Amino acid sequence: MDRIVYDRMAAHDSTHWWYRARRDILADYLTRYGALPKDAKILEIGCGTGHNLPMLAEFAESGSIDAIEIDPAAREIASERLGKPVGAAPLPELPGVPRGHYDLIAVLDVVEHIEDDVAALKAMADCLAPGGKILIAVPAHQWMWSAHDTVNHHHRRYSKATLKTAIETAGLKPEKLGYFNSLLFPLAAAARIAGRLSGRDDSDDSPPPKLVNALFEKIFRLERHLVGRMPMTPGVSIVTLAVPR
Repeated sequence: MDRIVYDRMAAHDSTHWWYRARRDILADYLTRYGALPKDAKILEIGCGTGHNLPMLAEFAESGSIDAIEIDPAAREIASERLGKPVGAAPLPELPGVPRGHYDLIAVLDVVEHIEDDVAALKAMADCLAPGGKILIAVPAHQWMWSAHDTVNHHHRRYSKATLKTAIETAGLKPEKLGYFNSLLFPLAAAARIAGRLSGRDDSDDSPPPKLVNALFEKIFRLERHLVGRMPMTPGVSIVTLAVPR
């Protein structure tokens, strides 16, 4: 990703509505469907500045949590948040990452950055302990491609079908696969289309004004009660748990 993406992430990951509500939604999703042991060993791959690590650590009460990030500046920030060094093993190879070890691997808006997503998923599967799972979140709908995807060095956006195919080709099975960030999807879609038509396709993802930020957070957070429990209408993102077949 471009340097500016990590700078914005570090500046806004504790205040931006998207980061805040998304963490809560994913935490509830994991609580309901993760079935993790209290001594869970957890790995986040592509942790960025580490903004998800405190949330994931709640699922490793007497276990352990590790993280990987290839960007040096983001890795330094994440290491401070984690309280120990964050690794730098790249996908799809994951050199040095222990095989057959982790109860949960989290890849949250990461797989779309990898050219060979199937090889990356296979490598992750090799690192799972028996009964382990991979928590995957990816951006949805190729037609929503924008400057945001370009500056983030995405290779693709997914449909439910293309994500399912990648997971199954890697020898895994998707569980509770569905959209999220659905309630705000009409606004996001309209903004992408308007930007394309006007020629003002902006990659800036700084927080909106405080009142709007708070409103969007409340709306998005409502989905914590819905995701996985019922089929969601099309959303900006897709989430699933992938398990070995």
